[in-house]
Order: sequence, then structure tokens, then C-alpha cells
Amino acid sequence: MEVPKNVQHQIAQFQQMQQQAQAITMQKQSVEMQIRETDKALEELKKAEEDSDVYKTAGNLLIKVKKDEMVTELEDKLETLKLREKTVGRQEERIMKKLQEMQTSLQEAMQGPGQPGLGT
Repeated sequence: MEVPKNVQHQIAQFQQMQQQAQAITMQKQSVEMQIRETDKALEELKKAEEDSDVYKTAGNLLIKVKKDEMVTELEDKLETLKLREKTVGRQEERIMKKLQEMQTSLQEAMQGPGQPGLGT
């Protein structure tokens, strides 16, 4: 039996949406990892003495900076990352909801009139 053109189109859209979901999930994991790394760096930096030498990377260079400047920079970075995490999380929720709707629609289209239901 040949799959109708409209169903083929729906399947193609579904596959594209799956790829988008996978990309968003990878983005979310990347942001979560950056948050953990930044949190850990901030935690260690706060343990350091006030007069400790602190360095940050800039390309291939290590640059000496003041501890309080680095703390502020990391706190700002953490705030930005957490905002990004929320944004990506909302995108992921929307895509997953759309995927479920598309899957339901595809299942209904595949069951069509006169065809036995899937999984029965």
C-alpha cells in the first residue's frame, strides 16, 4: 500500500521537528554544563584569599585580574547562562509538545478509513 502524499509530507515535517528537538536538547545540555563549570569556578574563587593571584584566559593568553572583578564577571556569566537555560527549556517544551501533536496526527492519518489501527 502506498502512503498518501499528505502523510509523506507530515512524516517529513515530523522528522525535521525531531532533528530540531535533538539540537535543542544538545544546546540545553551544553548550557547546563557551562552553568556547572561556572558555578564550580565561582565557588573555588570565593574560597581564595583576597590577595591571591587570579588569572583568566583571553585566547592563548593568561591575564592577571583582581579577584573581585573575576567574581563579578563569573556571577554575570552565571546569570546570563541561567537565563539562557530557561529560554532553551521553554523552546524544548514547545518542540516536544508539537512533536506529540504531530505524532498523534500521523497515527490518525495512518489509521485512515478502512485500515486497522496501529498496535491492534
